[in-house]
Amino acid sequence: MNKSTLETISIESVYELYKGSHIDNDLLLIDEVADIPFPLQPRRMRSLLIALCTKGQAQYTVDTIVHKIKANDILIIGNGQVIDDYTLSPDCSGIAFLVSYDYYREIVSDVHELSSLFLFSRNHPVVTLTQADSDMILKYYHCLKDKVDELSHHFRREVARAILSTLFYDLSNALHHIMSNDEPKATRADKIFRDFIQLVELNYRSKRRVSWYSAQLCISPKYMSETIKLVSHRTPNEWIDRYVVLEIRNLLKNTTKSIKEIAQELHFSNQSFLGKYFKEHVGVSPTEYRKG
Repeated sequence: MNKSTLETISIESVYELYKGSHIDNDLLLIDEVADIPFPLQPRRMRSLLIALCTKGQAQYTVDTIVHKIKANDILIIGNGQVIDDYTLSPDCSGIAFLVSYDYYREIVSDVHELSSLFLFSRNHPVVTLTQADSDMILKYYHCLKDKVDELSHHFRREVARAILSTLFYDLSNALHHIMSNDEPKATRADKIFRDFIQLVELNYRSKRRVSWYSAQLCISPKYMSETIKLVSHRTPNEWIDRYVVLEIRNLLKNTTKSIKEIAQELHFSNQSFLGKYFKEHVGVSPTEYRKG
């Protein structure tokens, strides 16, 4: 390990290695995942990756956690997550969509439930689909590819956006059923949860007080805490801690930054406080975790 910072995976960087169907730096379609030369070092995602395994098996890590996939498994890796340690079986096969974060936000900006449903993937990067849902994803892929390859189509980008939007709806519907949560959720509660998570993703490195987040959402800390717990079955503190701990783990395992540097980067008051925080949540000290 000789890097002090993590390199990124973007549509531009993948396109340099795999000349798939694409729209600018916003969308790249990968006909065969096994044909991509996977990097030997950990990389941080700078786009949304949705991949479907159609045959064989694979293994990889997301934020240092090992995940295994098989046929009909879909993996969703969000912007900012770190992936590494790829292993594919000789017969592994699959397709993938790479969508820039800005293009994704453009697609879902007017969709109420999509963002919160995709947050499900943060805790479940690999989900097993039914055969029908797996076939549905493949149909969307080939439909989208046909339109993306139609370079003379005057509304090519808009058509691709519409197909992706519909895909996200159907995929979110599949995730919704998998979540097996039949409790009704108020529209207001869904929005608070979605807005809270988006704030955490942008600010967890420097803001860890629940009161700061509730102030940004213009609601009381008590009401925000009750709402987040109702929707996600986790408290706001648990969500914030999850993001912070995953980032510390990534920096310990995938960079050569000192623990002092990591403490400064994540706005801990000192190295000792970070050590106590990390051990409380992981069970070992940062030094022990890095050596493990």
